[in-house]
Amino acid sequence: MSAGPLCVSLCLLATVLLAGCASTKGMAPVREAGMPSQRQDAGPAAPKVPAGHYLIRPGDTLYKIAFENGLDYRDLAAWNGLADPDRIRAADLLRLQPPPASVKTHPLPAPAGYAERSLETPPGRAPAPARPAAGGAAAASGPPPPEPNAREADGWAWPAQGALLAGFEEAGNKGIDIAGSLGAPVHAAASGRVVYAGDGLRGYGKLIIIKHNQSLLSAYAHHARILVREGQQVARGQKIGEMGDSDADRVKLHFEIRMHGQPVDPMKYLPKAG
Repeated sequence: MSAGPLCVSLCLLATVLLAGCASTKGMAPVREAGMPSQRQDAGPAAPKVPAGHYLIRPGDTLYKIAFENGLDYRDLAAWNGLADPDRIRAADLLRLQPPPASVKTHPLPAPAGYAERSLETPPGRAPAPARPAAGGAAAASGPPPPEPNAREADGWAWPAQGALLAGFEEAGNKGIDIAGSLGAPVHAAASGRVVYAGDGLRGYGKLIIIKHNQSLLSAYAHHARILVREGQQVARGQKIGEMGDSDADRVKLHFEIRMHGQPVDPMKYLPKAG
């Protein structure tokens, strides 16, 4: 082969090699096996919540957290050293069980000017036993509270009009379900203070929780519209919302009564139909 063609071939080969090297400029280097990729869009890892604790989220209230976990809000306050149940902060951890070697106490007084009514005993039933005092000793004995009449101003009333769709079941339904039409009025079943109004509890839709005294809460779920705000005092029979199907398979009101955080049968408190 003459020198001319050989030189031309060598020049062409050099040109191809140079072009290949140039095409790799700016390409990210191949990641070594076993090395994690560094993604710029990866956010901070979610905080780990220890067992038996709850991470407070924006919009939470102590009453909502207690209701969701079947606890007495006073126990939550005592276990976490909270002097005021209305003051909790998002991103704090809340203990859901008593601390080691602690005594369960309820140091929270009733709100100023609030006369606790005896709504705890359903009509025609024996008074509920007193809760144990500190150290497990029986609470100081005294005359039992008078039995309320559910048809009186300080008793209970039906929260809505409609056919009963489902009754209370200890292992299933935690309250009763009442049929109705979209927008039908929902009323407070007894006087009290609204301690939760929102849609932060899965399965309840737009929910209202009313605190009646130091032991009893009532809950009204699946609203189309909520007409009250947290902290508002409501009277027995006052319209608090409109029936809907939020987080439900049909328009209905799901109604619960909870004593010391535990669901009880609302039919034992509500007046008999007719």
